[in-house]
Amino acid sequence: MKKYISKFHYLTQDIADRSHVQQVQTACAAGANWIQYRCMTKPENELIDEINEIATICDDWGTTLIITNHYQILNHVDVQGVHIEDLNADFESIRETIGEDKTLGASATNPDDLLKIQSLGVVDYCGYGPFAATATKPNNYSLLGFEGYRKLERLAVEIPVIAVSGIQLQDVELLLKTGVYGIAVSSAINLSPDPGAALKAFYRKLY
Repeated sequence: MKKYISKFHYLTQDIADRSHVQQVQTACAAGANWIQYRCMTKPENELIDEINEIATICDDWGTTLIITNHYQILNHVDVQGVHIEDLNADFESIRETIGEDKTLGASATNPDDLLKIQSLGVVDYCGYGPFAATATKPNNYSLLGFEGYRKLERLAVEIPVIAVSGIQLQDVELLLKTGVYGIAVSSAINLSPDPGAALKAFYRKLY
């Protein structure tokens, strides 16, 4: 079942002075049509109420809501899908658990893993990176840079590829020229002086 995948994925993040709910309110008011809720500081049993509060906001704005990792609680929250960051996850089993109607996103850091995910036939899109260094999701993976995405043109990649990690506004046009399907952004929006204006600026680059 082919799903709608936005070209721009806005991610919430754990910020001391702005809750995930506040971030989503700002993002929806600024025109976000795809939000990924990424909370890394709460246990799973504490996420449900917040996710459903956010889901109500997204429903009011007609915004797609994806949650990060916690696919086990999908029956308890009103969301459209899940993005799994575990590079070694059993995606076929996860697809069986969540059903065909929910969107399933995966993460990959190199061409071999990206092609492997595509070959499974159960994942709807892949977040591919890191493009650049980021404090949002620290890791030791090699940075892809623009050239890393240009190499995808030589591969048989048909699954939508979303460039991730450390993307700034000035990077968007060159990233799109590499042939990636879209981009994902968190800190460049959430940590800006005016998150709503920052989100709108990214959208103007994409649409």
